Amino acid sequence: MKTIKCIIVDDEPLAISLLENYVRKIPFLELVFSAENPITALEYIQNNEADLIFLDIQMPELTGINFMKIVGEKKKYILTTAYSEYALEGYEHNIIDYLLKPVSFERFYKSAEKARERFPADESKEDTYFFVKSSGQQHRINFADILYIESIKDYVNIRTTQNEYIVLNTLKSMENQLSERFLRIHKSFIINLDMVKSMSAKKVIVSELEIPIGDSYRVNLLEKLK
Repeated sequence: MKTIKCIIVDDEPLAISLLENYVRKIPFLELVFSAENPITALEYIQNNEADLIFLDIQMPELTGINFMKIVGEKKKYILTTAYSEYALEGYEHNIIDYLLKPVSFERFYKSAEKARERFPADESKEDTYFFVKSSGQQHRINFADILYIESIKDYVNIRTTQNEYIVLNTLKSMENQLSERFLRIHKSFIINLDMVKSMSAKKVIVSELEIPIGDSYRVNLLEKLK
């Protein structure tokens, strides 16, 4: 799973605090720097790696629009502002989304998902594990240990041979990150094909656990298991 390195630039301390809290809740985002002064942020960018900038448009030292003009298309942006009239001007630049303050976590999460789609997953074929945030901690999960992944509203349950992890994520996002040995067989389930013991017309058995097969997924599953 590719981690997106984030910077927050906003002249309001409370706004920074809120966004920092949101970033820390999302497993694929990593906060590397935040600043109230955009000049300080520019100095950081010159000497450090960053992928995504949460950028306030209306700042006294340097507007967000001018900030983007200086940094250029080397970075991607999610704009934050209390003034909706800036939206159209912002979209002329290399940005992913536009957030109107006050920003709810639900809206922030949707923007984060848009960002994830713009950053391709690591293409290394040697990756055998990834990390997730669950219960306030980072957990290493080996791909080979996963039995299935289940959708639970705004979360997913990653069930492994040793444990299970409730993670803030979507099944679609997980589906895009996994190898071809994983397959969605139901609107609520992705399974590890290497863990399938048997199957019938309506279910598969994965390590003694019964997983339902959705009607629209059955043909694809049969093709994969051949």
